[in-house]
Amino acid sequence: MSKFLKRFYLVLILLFLYVPIVVLIVESFNAGVSRAKWEGFSLRWYNDLFNSPAIINALYVTVSIAFLAAFFATILGTLAAIGIHAMKKRPQSIMMTLTNIPMTMPDIVTAISLMLLFIFTKLHRGYFTMLLAHITFNIPYVILSVMPKLKQMNKFSYEAALDLGATPGYALRKVVIPYVMPGVITGALLSFTLSLDDFTISYFTTSPLVQNLSTLIYSEARKGIKPTMNALSALMFIALLILLLLVNRRASMNND
Repeated sequence: MSKFLKRFYLVLILLFLYVPIVVLIVESFNAGVSRAKWEGFSLRWYNDLFNSPAIINALYVTVSIAFLAAFFATILGTLAAIGIHAMKKRPQSIMMTLTNIPMTMPDIVTAISLMLLFIFTKLHRGYFTMLLAHITFNIPYVILSVMPKLKQMNKFSYEAALDLGATPGYALRKVVIPYVMPGVITGALLSFTLSLDDFTISYFTTSPLVQNLSTLIYSEARKGIKPTMNALSALMFIALLILLLLVNRRASMNND
């Protein structure tokens, strides 16, 4: 009986999570505007999606910022993690506490803080400020992804490479980075997905002239969600699902 209840609870949770997504995907093929009535199968909304300059531009901004933010946050976060790991215990504890603070604060606090910083420094809010904001809030996640791998690494491996004649930079590239690469990849993927999903920080650090998908959907929602957004959401879900399957496939192949 206990085993049945556990399975039933698991199925219930999965249904709660994924039934709305399935409904959304099905509705993206509905020929009519009403969500309450099925008016036949159609690719009308997908055609409207690819012919909408505003959505295509927002998609470009979203994906490009996600890639760039993940790239720079991964580099900076990895180097920061290596530096923090090399510190003594007390300074390392202080730095890790400072790293955890942005992750525990509400997004609205980080968003307003960055907005005030950009206003104070007289940076014109737009694509560049949104990118800086995304890099900033992604760095702590990369640090926390890389730190466990650094703690697992034999602390004498780097010193042994130096004793054998390697330069610090060469030892870093050939000894440290390869060992922590799983954590680096995890941090990069986490940064990419968090950047795709972000709304609050994007909303406060950009201008109305530069919108990503989250801010565009928010502005559209105030006028009423169009079925085109169902098509867009369905495509994003499928793309991320394929990405996760490829990553899991790669991880299972490496384990074998």
